[in-house]
Amino acid sequence: MTAVKHKIVAENRKARHNYDIVETFEAGIVLTGTEVKSLRNGSPNIAESYASPEGNEIWIINSYVPEYTQGNRFNHDPRRHRKVLLSRREITKLQNAVAREGMTIVPLKIYFNERGRAKVELAIVKGRKNHDKRDADKKRDWQREKSRLLKANS
Repeated sequence: MTAVKHKIVAENRKARHNYDIVETFEAGIVLTGTEVKSLRNGSPNIAESYASPEGNEIWIINSYVPEYTQGNRFNHDPRRHRKVLLSRREITKLQNAVAREGMTIVPLKIYFNERGRAKVELAIVKGRKNHDKRDADKKRDWQREKSRLLKANS
C-alpha cells in the first residue's frame, strides 16, 4: 500500500464535531492564478463554508482565501463562490442527498495532491444535536483513556 502524499492547506476540524459524516468525495476546484498562489502561501479558512447545488453545478460558498499580496489589480475576491469539479453522477448524488434527505454538503479540507493540483474533500453530512456532540466527546475521551491504560499495563 502506497502512502498518499498531499499538502493540506486548509482543514475544517469543526465539521467532524458538528456533523455526522455520511460519505466523502474528492473533487477539483476552479481557482484563479492569484488564488492558487495565495493557497500555497497558506492561511485560507473553510470553517464556516458549505457547498450548494445550483443548477447542474456544485459551488463552495463562504470560503475565505486571502488576497495574494503581490496580486495588485488582478487580485481575486476573498469570499467569492468557487465551482467544484465533479462527475455528473456525483453531482446528482449530492443534489439528491440535499433535496430529499435534508443533508448538507461541507468541505472538509483543501489540499494539493502529488501532481500539484488543488483538490477539495467534500462530505455529505447530517447535523448533530448538542446531546449527540456530548456523547461523541465522551466516547472519544473514553477511547483515549483506554489506550493510555493499555499502554501503561504493557
